[in-house]
Amino acid sequence: MRAGQYSGPEKEAMPVIVPLVFVTACLAATACPFCDVVGRPLAERRDAAAVVAVGEAAGAARDEPGGVRQAFVVQSVIRGGGPADEMVMARVVGPVTGTALLFGDEAGRFEAVAADETLLGYVAAAPRAAAESAERLAWFARWLEHPDRSIAADAFMEFGLAEFDVVVAAAGSLDPAKLRAWVTEPAIDQRRRGFYGLALGIVARRAEEAGDDAGATACLAALERALLAEGTDLRAGYDGLLGGLLVARGQAALDWLRDHGLLAAETRAGDARHTLAALRFAWEYLAARVPRHRVAAAAAELLANPAVAADTAVDLARWQHWASLADVAALWDRLGTDDPLVRRAVAGYLAACPLEPAKRRAAAIAAADPAAWAAAIQAAALPPRAAD
Repeated sequence: MRAGQYSGPEKEAMPVIVPLVFVTACLAATACPFCDVVGRPLAERRDAAAVVAVGEAAGAARDEPGGVRQAFVVQSVIRGGGPADEMVMARVVGPVTGTALLFGDEAGRFEAVAADETLLGYVAAAPRAAAESAERLAWFARWLEHPDRSIAADAFMEFGLAEFDVVVAAAGSLDPAKLRAWVTEPAIDQRRRGFYGLALGIVARRAEEAGDDAGATACLAALERALLAEGTDLRAGYDGLLGGLLVARGQAALDWLRDHGLLAAETRAGDARHTLAALRFAWEYLAARVPRHRVAAAAAELLANPAVAADTAVDLARWQHWASLADVAALWDRLGTDDPLVRRAVAGYLAACPLEPAKRRAAAIAAADPAAWAAAIQAAALPPRAAD
């Protein structure tokens, strides 16, 4: 899902100029923060291509400047292009054996995707990518986790690149039973699990609003089972599960995070990062359901965690949460000696804060260690402020 698109009534303008480094900590502007989606869906590539054809591999793939290329004989032309039996060279991700779907541009450059009859039919039937809509996205729901790995990956990409409100509107097309199974299935791709967790939260919320208490309870139970399952410190998708919990339970999810130790100083690094990502998501998208002052207050508890202290300070400045001024300033000595990123974050927060106590804190730090303060301000992409 594309992030940074929230336009609800609680979206506020930011009168304070925040350091450049703080801007880079915002959620990505083009993709779901939980999906790690890159690339272009097949329907988009199909619609953008000057030539769409079906070809047969006619030689081994070989490394060339610009990528791996392979020869194909055109079997049939779906749109544009020349006659069948023409030989073309196409870029491939890896060697293709047999049939491929060919996308060509106006300059005669081709890309090839290995394909069988199912994939060819899928691409031919996929709705046009010109306009994003819930109806269009709903078409891809039936293909999620399809046995054909290329189809499953493409359907997931469609959801991962969609606007959040479109995903919410298309949630009626998602099968709650499948989502419940996917979030707890060990074999599921971890990146997809994050999206399925978020989707399950959306479905749970819809069920609650529709008066389907049993359905909502079943979805929440599956989410909590997935969240409480043992995992490594690098469990991808955990932030999406937390995001789903925030969607489903609203403010109560913040208490759940605290009760399960995810806001504590000793929370392991990976889980702390996932938690902060989920809180960023709540800030961007869930302001009507989870008040922003509560999101910021929950995030502020993570200032005590060395793994995410710097990133948390950055977010608190971006959110203009000045209630944590003393805790952020204390990081300069508590963690900043060993981590220059912490000092950069502290300097940025203090420089962005319009309150007099922030100016006094900045002046005291600058007076005690002028070189360190100047370096931190420079790293935060701000002009240095003279000590008062």
